[in-house]
Amino acid sequence: MLNKKTIQSFRETHLAPSLSLSYNDPLHIVKGEGQFLYDGDGNQYLDAVNNIQHVGHCHPKVVAAATTQYQKLNTNTRYLDETRVNYAQALTDKLPDGLDVCFFTNSGSEANDLALRIARHITQSKETIVLDAAYHGNLSSLIEISPYKHDGKGGSGAPDFVHVIPRPDPYRGKYRGEDSGKSYAHEVQMAMDKIQESGKRVSVFIAESLMGCGGQLVLPNGFLKESFQKVREAGGLCIADEVQIGFGRMGDHFWGFETQGVIPDIVTMGKSMGNGHPLSAVVTTRSIADTFNNGMEYFNSFGGNPVSCAVGHAVLKVIEEEELQQNAKEVGDYLKSMLNELKEKHSIIGDVRGHGLFLGEELVRDLDSLEPAGNEAEQIVNSMKEKGILISTDGPDHNVLKIKPPMIFTRENALFLTETLNEILS
Repeated sequence: MLNKKTIQSFRETHLAPSLSLSYNDPLHIVKGEGQFLYDGDGNQYLDAVNNIQHVGHCHPKVVAAATTQYQKLNTNTRYLDETRVNYAQALTDKLPDGLDVCFFTNSGSEANDLALRIARHITQSKETIVLDAAYHGNLSSLIEISPYKHDGKGGSGAPDFVHVIPRPDPYRGKYRGEDSGKSYAHEVQMAMDKIQESGKRVSVFIAESLMGCGGQLVLPNGFLKESFQKVREAGGLCIADEVQIGFGRMGDHFWGFETQGVIPDIVTMGKSMGNGHPLSAVVTTRSIADTFNNGMEYFNSFGGNPVSCAVGHAVLKVIEEEELQQNAKEVGDYLKSMLNELKEKHSIIGDVRGHGLFLGEELVRDLDSLEPAGNEAEQIVNSMKEKGILISTDGPDHNVLKIKPPMIFTRENALFLTETLNEILS
């Protein structure tokens, strides 16, 4: 086995320099099991940030499903195959009635790109409304609609067909408080007014149901409901980006958009869908899918292959069999309550937010000015790592501690996390 120093040297030689590493002293991870990762020296780390390994690292039932199917068949979608249709049925059974038709893809980025393509074909327009600080993927089409990227380092801003509304942040945003949703929805209306005044029509409003890179942000009450209504009245479509937050992580709900009481026209999903296997999907209505079927074939060499579908179906079964949505609710509520207790003790904690096992803790230097404590957040993340717990930062100011562990996280894990965090903050 190569040592850590050699691996890092090879990485610097052979991998692109724009690829980042976590932590000041990078980890050499050699094994994952459940909610734990292990480095080359045998040290164990509690993984409190890896939402991709949704049902736990190397879950035996997911591994078995992949292995069994790989030994039997793996091919493209141009053949009839029961693995694919069985999974599509199981997946759409988890969605509201009407969201019945699947396009299988390989990544969240690929899913969001296809969703945009569908919406632009349906509306014959590219005029897109997005949230400030949103991140929807790494393809060129998605960097264009992701202010988190195009307004950050190396970015060149939004193209003229992308209309950015203020980040709907009830804590430090343009409008504040849980009932600020109507004010932010008015910003969506103003964006549509601008589009219409230029003689164009709105194509699509795309939003993460809870914002990840935007700072583990819970949208204010009624925001999506009112925004969706306004967009649809203007002839546009609404996309819910569930790539980071779906599949029971919310605890009370299976999907993030359900927390806002809305039903989107198109749902995109990925990451946790395959528990680390490259699997994603676009799900929409029969009417939209039929209209998109304009004679140009949609084909994907790997999307929807039998191995991917077997893996995805196994993930759904594990969520149900191990009652992981209920676990996200119970452990998430317990963890959030303890984080709020820390908030009462440590003035650097300005806000605690989230649903289920999708939580954020915003750090500020001053509770009145809300000056972001980004450097302190980075120090805390590295100190937590040294004590055997992996978390990370997010948000435009990188001052939000993000906590979104595998769904098998326990109360004991939550207690260890908060006790360690309290020790570091003290």
